[in-house]
Amino acid sequence: MKRLNIAIIAAATGILAGAAQAQTLSIVTTPAGSFTNSVGNAVAKVIVEHAGLRATVSPQQSHGQEAVHDGSAELSLATISDVQMYVTGTVDWEGKGPKKNIRLISRMVPIRTVFYVRNDSSVKSLADLKGKRVSVGYGAQKAVYRVALALLGTVGLSDKDVQGVPARNIVQAADDFAADRTDAFLFALGSGKVKQVAASVGGIRALAVPSGPAAVKEMRKHVPGSYSTMVKPNPNLDGLTVPTSVMAYDVVLFTRADMSDEAIYKITKAVHENKKDMAAVFGALNGFEPAGMAKDYDDLTYHPGAIKFYQEKGLWPPKD
Repeated sequence: MKRLNIAIIAAATGILAGAAQAQTLSIVTTPAGSFTNSVGNAVAKVIVEHAGLRATVSPQQSHGQEAVHDGSAELSLATISDVQMYVTGTVDWEGKGPKKNIRLISRMVPIRTVFYVRNDSSVKSLADLKGKRVSVGYGAQKAVYRVALALLGTVGLSDKDVQGVPARNIVQAADDFAADRTDAFLFALGSGKVKQVAASVGGIRALAVPSGPAAVKEMRKHVPGSYSTMVKPNPNLDGLTVPTSVMAYDVVLFTRADMSDEAIYKITKAVHENKKDMAAVFGALNGFEPAGMAKDYDDLTYHPGAIKFYQEKGLWPPKD
């Protein structure tokens, strides 16, 4: 009887282990067509094909910090300032207390962001947006609104200087532009939604972002850690026909503290070793730097599974 009980326990343990192995990891992103959604699709591909794990991308109206923290999702992507604010309970999360269940896996790529106008628009610079129709609010994505304020701030404008058109999220704002309800829309370079909008309106043009110290200082008031960078024209980047200065800020892949070290090690390894496969899904990931995955950020901790991989590759501790 004792041997039988042991056999039953062993069998049950095997079934549970198999169920855990078969678990599908949920990668929460912002809406379909957005930058983090596109990165999420690329990450899911290499997780499935190279980490031996199941993964699915779950687009939603807002960012995924809460879903990961409360355990309803395993992975998400967001800008570094969004994650820092969530973890520290500041700015958009003021009064909600610190969150201690978030762990970083990797720095991915910077989001490079601009305002776009139609090719035939009279608006030639960010300063020309004064008095124009521009999306405001972004109730489901407060972080996006901060980016809009940062871009306007680089030329001394605020939301009070434009005709505000309420939008719930960045995709709705892009749709409003395509429907001629606004004169400009904000989006990340290379996103699928940008290409869709460009085709629907007969072409778009990016508005350059000032790159001087005063402009960058103003930018960082709204989006800490942001910076300006020059981007050259590329067939995959609609709206850029000349080298253009844009706003940039890092996107990170993160998980929760109780995820297994083994799973996160496999995910980190798959991302590190398969840049080409990820870039085939989303061209912006041609800018992904495997050697720069481990970057030191204030207030944030890396998952032990990711640290183990970085140690093996000589990437830990972070060099910057």
